[in-house]
Amino acid sequence: MGIGVSSYSYSKCRMDALQIVHKAAEMGFKHIEFSGLPLMPDDMDPLVYAAEVKQACDEAGIEVVNYAVGADFINNGLDNEIERLKQEVKIAFELGASFMRHDATYGFSPDYHGPRGFDDALPVLVKGYRAVTEYAEGLGIKTMVENHGFFCQDSDRVEKLINGVNHTNFGLLLDIGNFLCADEDPAIAVGKLLPYVFHVHVKDFHVKSGMLPDPGDGWFKSRAGNYLRGAIIGHGDVPVIQCLKMLKTYGYDGVISIEFEGMEDAILGISVGRSNLERYMRSVK
Repeated sequence: MGIGVSSYSYSKCRMDALQIVHKAAEMGFKHIEFSGLPLMPDDMDPLVYAAEVKQACDEAGIEVVNYAVGADFINNGLDNEIERLKQEVKIAFELGASFMRHDATYGFSPDYHGPRGFDDALPVLVKGYRAVTEYAEGLGIKTMVENHGFFCQDSDRVEKLINGVNHTNFGLLLDIGNFLCADEDPAIAVGKLLPYVFHVHVKDFHVKSGMLPDPGDGWFKSRAGNYLRGAIIGHGDVPVIQCLKMLKTYGYDGVISIEFEGMEDAILGISVGRSNLERYMRSVK
């Protein structure tokens, strides 16, 4: 397993994509993923900018492993969202990414009238994901859903969606920390979803019970009202070592991307988290 970094980890640094590439190279990373194209100039064609970013990565000796974008098949219109995501696939291709993650939906809007369960949304999500992954396959890019966004976050829902799409080009971007947003034990969820993993995010969270007073700035609530705050890898409550053991035992040999979203200085958070992650990976048998 190799260690990479997500551009999202540098969000607080206010760097554009090219600056992030240079910083990641300076920090010794050989793999990177992009969450959109950070701070792309307003007058730039995204495909042209992606090609520039790819060139910068090539010159720095960094592989682009994944391109991640938002999406909502329920609220943005299925056909329109499929066509928009095909354009995002073209950007992933220009970046030289092997994978592209896009969202499913954040759930039904408050003014929607009708059945609102996950199973009610599933046929639309399956149709959307399958159309996008069939297109992406023609460009040599695998597509993924990630366990985030609350509505499509639980391991059971993610598994149902992947099996509904039922396409060898479609799988999972496994974020070992995000299950806590749906109040699910990360170790149990990871063990369940191992057969579907294409790519991995390692992040950590501090967790406080919803029975305690609101801890204030920097914290957000899980679906069940518990309190979460982004942490440096190894400083929080996510069972990182246990998850790494399962991934190694199952035979995952791809890249693990650090996704830091803590309150600490971003460069410090990424650096300390990487040091801990490297140490954990050496210890995993």
